[in-house]
Amino acid sequence: MKKVLLLPLLDSMPSGHHQVADAISELIHANSEEIECRKLDILSEWNSWIEKSIVAGYLGWIRRFPGSYAWIYRKLAYRSRSERPHKFYEVLFMDKVKEILEKEKPDLIVCSHGFASLFINRLKESGECAIPALNIYTDFFINDVWGCSHIDYHFAPSRQVKDALVANCNVAESRIFVTGIPISSKFERRTRRTGIKDDAKNRILLSGGSVGLGNIGELVKKRDRGTNCGVKVLCGANKDLYEDIRRIPDEFAEAYPYISSKEEMNRIYDEVDAVISKPGGVTVSEALRKGLPIFISSALPGQEQINLQILMEMDLVTLVPEGEDAIDFTCNALQDEATMRKFNEAAVRYRKSIELADSRSIFLVIQQMLERG
Repeated sequence: MKKVLLLPLLDSMPSGHHQVADAISELIHANSEEIECRKLDILSEWNSWIEKSIVAGYLGWIRRFPGSYAWIYRKLAYRSRSERPHKFYEVLFMDKVKEILEKEKPDLIVCSHGFASLFINRLKESGECAIPALNIYTDFFINDVWGCSHIDYHFAPSRQVKDALVANCNVAESRIFVTGIPISSKFERRTRRTGIKDDAKNRILLSGGSVGLGNIGELVKKRDRGTNCGVKVLCGANKDLYEDIRRIPDEFAEAYPYISSKEEMNRIYDEVDAVISKPGGVTVSEALRKGLPIFISSALPGQEQINLQILMEMDLVTLVPEGEDAIDFTCNALQDEATMRKFNEAAVRYRKSIELADSRSIFLVIQQMLERG
């Protein structure tokens, strides 16, 4: 039996890196009973207490001091032109990475976060690792933490990222596949407005990501109850936000806690006309798969701000203008033929650029990677 080792980051935070790793594991299990999948977080394996502390510190940092986080991210992780932080990571974690590989003995390593990719790339560069490795990029750009030059295969979210890998890392085009950001196959079908009364109201999904960040609480709580639309609010792990939304006295808003079921999320997508969200790679990819227009009301500092810039250049998202009410703006945009045509045309262009457009195609490529060894 072949074994695939999946390496996301931060076990105690349900991030997009984990969702992508889970999607890959799901499609492998759906297509073969002869391949074992094992998901590990290097940081948790090194010290689970420190991993939980890092998650708590990260969430507190971006909530309280977003400007400083954005500055540090760009300085150390995005076009930093410095190897110093990477050397520090290697001193701390490389022995644990070697220990994991010796214990697990995988036939293919899948990195869905740059942290793991950095170490695997170094080991392959030094000749200490001969195991085939695959990077799956979970944003619409590549930051400086990712190891690329000696990784065998790459799943790129867009043609732009593929071109960057060829130009900046000297990766052969034949080893890069434009897949989009892999998501669960549960999101592949779109059923229009299932189970909803046939009325004129727009239904809008407000998402703050897996931890319920962003300004969605303020968006909902200041609403005029006479608005001819309804919202569904994904509160993630933010219990305070969930309770705040539930206390709203009318039927304007429905609150949902963190949802792990892809089937339930798929049903919710089918019940709405648009998504107001942060520009996280997985959320945007799910909405694109479902054909839903995406409106951005806020972006977390660092990677989401960069995602937003790139997605706007691709016309795949619409930024709510500063000072505008995001819900009113979205409702009006849904009625604007030019805005909807622009989004639909951009979504079609993006879908046409994807080389492996379905989970079966992705599996066949992974299967070939395993067979080549």
